[in-house]
Amino acid sequence: MTRASTIDFGRKTHNDVLWSGPLRPANFIRNKFPTYKKSLNGIVIKLTDDQEMPSLKQAVAKETADLLDRSQRLSVRELAMKFEKGLNTATLLSNEPHLEILNSQVKWRQAALLERDILLKNLKNVLESLRSRVSGKHKDEIEESLSMVDVLTVQLSKREDELLQQKAEVAKIATSLKLASEDARRIVEEERSNARIEIDNARAALQKVEQLVKEQEIDPQINGKQDEDELKEKAQEARRVKMLHCPSKAMDIENEIEVLREQLAEKSSNCVHLLKELHLHQSYEENDVSSYELEGLESLGSMLRIVAQSDGFVDLSRSAIQWFRVQPEGDKKEIISGAMKQTYAPEPHDVGRYLQAEINHCGEISVVKTAGPVDPAAGLVDYVETLLRNPETEYNVVVLQVNGIKQPTDSIHVLSVGKLRMRLAKGKTVIAKEFYSSTMQLCGMRGGGDAAPQAMYWQPRRDLSLVLGFETARERNSAIILARRFAIDCNIILAGPGDKTHC
Repeated sequence: MTRASTIDFGRKTHNDVLWSGPLRPANFIRNKFPTYKKSLNGIVIKLTDDQEMPSLKQAVAKETADLLDRSQRLSVRELAMKFEKGLNTATLLSNEPHLEILNSQVKWRQAALLERDILLKNLKNVLESLRSRVSGKHKDEIEESLSMVDVLTVQLSKREDELLQQKAEVAKIATSLKLASEDARRIVEEERSNARIEIDNARAALQKVEQLVKEQEIDPQINGKQDEDELKEKAQEARRVKMLHCPSKAMDIENEIEVLREQLAEKSSNCVHLLKELHLHQSYEENDVSSYELEGLESLGSMLRIVAQSDGFVDLSRSAIQWFRVQPEGDKKEIISGAMKQTYAPEPHDVGRYLQAEINHCGEISVVKTAGPVDPAAGLVDYVETLLRNPETEYNVVVLQVNGIKQPTDSIHVLSVGKLRMRLAKGKTVIAKEFYSSTMQLCGMRGGGDAAPQAMYWQPRRDLSLVLGFETARERNSAIILARRFAIDCNIILAGPGDKTHC
């Protein structure tokens, strides 16, 4: 029986075995797994490894740091290579020998063309001398040759122009290449400095992360307690925000605002009533008592009505009424065209002015005037300033009249007030779409009626006039102010019929 250990198939030396390829992975395996050896008495002995293997977490952290560092170096190296390649190309193209070669080529072509001109000129002289000496078929051939020489002369002149253009382009290219090389150098330096900064930042961030990991390993309980305290604070803050934004509290605030509005309206009416009594008292002292007075709040969104002070019934429908605007300083009146009814709804153009009405009843003229100037609606200015930020604002309206003819009010239209134009449409059907112009008119409804505070008169062009009804008086007044502000930006003043347009 032959032992396997005595067989030598390859007859290899001891050195060949050590460096042979198939035996090399054994060293790698031995570094990771324990090895065993059989002694003389048959006992198996475990051989311990010389080097102690690091922990898995340390190995992962080290590999991560190496990968980040390699990624940063690779990206910076590639960027530097690209810029250096472009810089070398630009420098090579902008070198003076290349420019000299191009200039020499241009000069050589110019010299060649000059010699060709001389040769063509001599050839033309020879052909002309021959043309006077020959006749018949040879003369025709000479004529054709002369025409070909003329064509060549024209082509040479064009070629000269092209050479001049090429020379100018060569000079431009040389200048641009020099500038490009300087810019490339500057950009490379900037990118290198930025890359160094990024590398330093990445290393600092990595060190910070490693430090945080170490702190977390040292004392995880403290960090957990801090996180728990932060979560409790956030939960308390969330509860507080929820309580502040509770729907019930919002409803309470709205109710309080509504009560305050009612109180303000009541106090405003009381103030107006007191002012009227004061004015009446002064009239009694001056023996100039008016038989009429105005009812209603003297502000936007309200309705002013003329009523008789006498106990007897007075039919104002048979009286001639005309409303005026009066400036606060002085008694200068401005007639309000179309305002000839017993009621009148102030519009934004009336704010800051007194309103006065003249009643002609049976030949006797009576004058009634507001106790103070018309006040603006609360919050209207801020609302309009918010709408001015939008390029276009849409309102839902109802068409009440078209060219003075009443219309059914069962359909909703959309009025768009833009920076350059106004548009009225119903679905996809456009009724009016006009840019701001001097022929356009816009004001509040002056014909009276209960819906006057929410109605607007609009004449987009000369052959079309509309009366539009809005959902609220606030939307009607904001639409009028918005359109007038946009029209002023277009150097157009929008006003009502007969109004004086003051810039």
